[in-house]
Formats: sequence, C-alpha cells, structure tokens
Amino acid sequence: MFKKVLVANRGEIALRVIRACRELGIKTVAIYSECDASALHVRFADEAVCVGPPSALKSYLNIPNVLSAADITGADAIHPGYGFLAENQQFARLTADHGMTFIGPSPDTLATFGDKLTAKAAARAAGLPLIPGSTGEVPDLETAIRVANEVGYPIMLKAAAGGGGKGMRVIENDAGLEAVFAITAAESQAAFASSALFIERFLKQPRHIEVQVAGDGRGGVRHFGERDCSLQRRNQKLVEEAPAVGLSDKVRAGLRKAALGIVSSISYRTVGTVEFLVEGEEFFFLEVNPRIQVEHPVTEAVTGVDLVQLQIRLANGEEFDFVQEDIEIKGHAIEVRINAENSWTFAPSPGRITGFHLPGGPGVRIDCAVHDQAVVQPYYDSLIGKLIVYANTREEAIARMRRALAESVVEGVETSLPLHRELISAPFFANLSFHTRFLEKWISERHG
Repeated sequence: MFKKVLVANRGEIALRVIRACRELGIKTVAIYSECDASALHVRFADEAVCVGPPSALKSYLNIPNVLSAADITGADAIHPGYGFLAENQQFARLTADHGMTFIGPSPDTLATFGDKLTAKAAARAAGLPLIPGSTGEVPDLETAIRVANEVGYPIMLKAAAGGGGKGMRVIENDAGLEAVFAITAAESQAAFASSALFIERFLKQPRHIEVQVAGDGRGGVRHFGERDCSLQRRNQKLVEEAPAVGLSDKVRAGLRKAALGIVSSISYRTVGTVEFLVEGEEFFFLEVNPRIQVEHPVTEAVTGVDLVQLQIRLANGEEFDFVQEDIEIKGHAIEVRINAENSWTFAPSPGRITGFHLPGGPGVRIDCAVHDQAVVQPYYDSLIGKLIVYANTREEAIARMRRALAESVVEGVETSLPLHRELISAPFFANLSFHTRFLEKWISERHG
C-alpha cells in the first residue's frame, strides 16, 4: 500500500480523500493556495505545502508546483479528487514520469474520454446506443447546417472537449445555427483549447442516469447501481439520488450492461461513471467520467462500499476481493449540493460565514469543508458542502432530507439551501415528474 499520498485538490473532496487515506493507514500531504492557508483540508492532513497565490491557474492547476510539492514531501502517489487536474492526461503522465502513482485512470483512458468525439467512438465500438447526430467533428458552418437538417431540429451544438455543462447550445433552426456556430467554436477554444464542435439530436425531456463502475485494469469490472442526476441548472447537477427509481427492468439491465461493456473494452482501472440520457424506454450514451464523482456518497450509502478507498486500492494494483453478486443495493439515498450562491439567480456569494450549523441524527451525512467564521473564497467553485441522507425507502429519505434541511443554517453568505427546501417539498419531486430541463423552468416560473 502507498505510504504517503498528496491530495491535489481543496475543499470537501480533499477532506474526503484525507479521511479515506487515514483509515487505510496512509499519510497525506495537502496542497493549498495562499488564501487557503487555514482551510480544513490543510489542518487535517499530515503535511501541507503552499503551491501558489489564490488564482487556481497559479496554484491548484500549476502542474510544476504540484509535482514539486509531491517530490519534496516524498509522496509516492497523487490523488486528484475531481475537477482541477483530475482528468488532465499530461498531469497523469508526468506523475508517472516522476515515479509516483496517479490515483485514477491511465493517460490513454483520460485521452479517450477527455474528448467527447473519441468517447463516442469508443462507445460506438463497444455497441452502446448513441444519440443521433454527427459521426465526428463538424468542421464548418456548411457541414453543421447539413447535419442539423439530417438529424432534425432542435439540435445540441457541443464542444468536443467540453465538460461540466459548458460549451453547449440548444438550436432551433438554420438561422440560430448561423448566429452561434463561430461564437461557440471561439468559446470552446478559449475554455478547452479546442474549437472542435459536434451535433446531437436534442432530447426534449430526458432523465440523466449514471452507472457507477470500477475496473481493475485487468479486465475485471463491477457496477454499483445507478444514480438519478436529472435535477440540474445550466447542465450542472444540484440533486442526486440512488438508486434511480422509475426505470423498467429492461432499461435498468441495459444501462448496467452497457456501462460494464464500455469500461471492460478498454482495460479500465479506477472508479468512474458511465452517463446516459434516458427517454421513455430508450437510453443513449452521453459520456464517461473517469474519476470520483461529487455525488459518490449516495452510492456509498446504498451499497456500503467506500468508493474512495476502493479507488486507492485499485491504483495500488489490487484486484477486486468481491464479485458482482456481492454488491447489494439497499434503501435510498439523496444528496443536495450546498453552494455559496443565490438560490434563484445562481450568482456566486463569497464572503465570511457568520453563523453555521449543519444537521445530524440517524441517516444524515455531511461532506463539508467550511465552518463558522470560514471565508468562502471567490476564486473557486461555489460548492461548500454536500448534505446526504439515507433511509429504507425513497419516501422516508425525502422526509429525512426535509428535516435535515430545516436544521441547516449558513449565515453571512447566500446559499442554495432555500432552493433545496422548496425543491425537496415540491410535488414534482415526490412523484418523479421531472427531467434535465425541468428545474430551470420551475425556478423561472416561481422566482423569475
């Protein structure tokens, strides 16, 4: 097993990795920017190294500084968490070149799934159903218009290297495509260093369902059931639950088989998710996220498997010590993301927290990296914590989440708590009458 792991991240995911390492008897090294010197992940790691000023580009994304921190502290592995460098194939290669283990997939796997076009090609080769659209990049406006008319409007114009809900537009007709094609390509180049675009048919009311998987790099693969991540704003998830309910047995079995099929086809090694859009009895491959996910706690709750520890063990070269039939899904779990932002406009709300209390009691888990008097920095993602509840049934989990949200207090900054209190109590949530584009319309009608 590794002796010392450098955690190349911050916030709640850095704390989550530190906790997993401590239970495995592994020493940890935190990295931090100058403004994060008093952050909880710095306090709870065994060692800590400053890697630069507040700007993420000069600190958490500064590969030479991160690798230097690992070198000088004698780390033998690096865990990237999610975001930042977690899917950077250059960072994964350089980590190996420096004699350390990257706790994640191989650089080749990152290259395959880091680009949506190569990911779609891998899915096509593995026999997964794809959303109708272009078979590759649409290099110019003329090609884009031809493909869009073949597919039929409305369509989604997407950045091949995009992620996190960025780099995509819904387009209704030729005029709309003409108006935004060049702009979208330029935005993609600026954000992802690639101007490549592709087209997919726009699904009107899909659910976003992802299958949690893991692979040992030797062809051994396992799934841990599905999560529903359909409640989103700006294509970014706000609420997740496991297992996904309201799926037919045929669709559920198909999703699991497809997810295992694509990861087994490439000797996948690490945890990750295979993501799909589901509409009626049809499902279509969306992408693979080859890393730990923000929403992994709901799967941990219903399976009893520590996914971060599993990720570390797989990176250490271990094989699975359980078979697929050993993984039993029990009960129901719901997670809400607590963001430091206005609930209705989603404007970021950095600042000092002046009052703080998060709930407890049976079936409640908090993954959080802030506290009373902590400063929410303006330089990073607005996520400050996650509230997860577990119960025997979905109905009981909803009631538990309502209670937990009523106990939650964060003052001094605006948060997404008011949104979650309304959302979890809404009839549409209880009766599953929502899809990936439902939430923004619902917010606009109530608070627009």
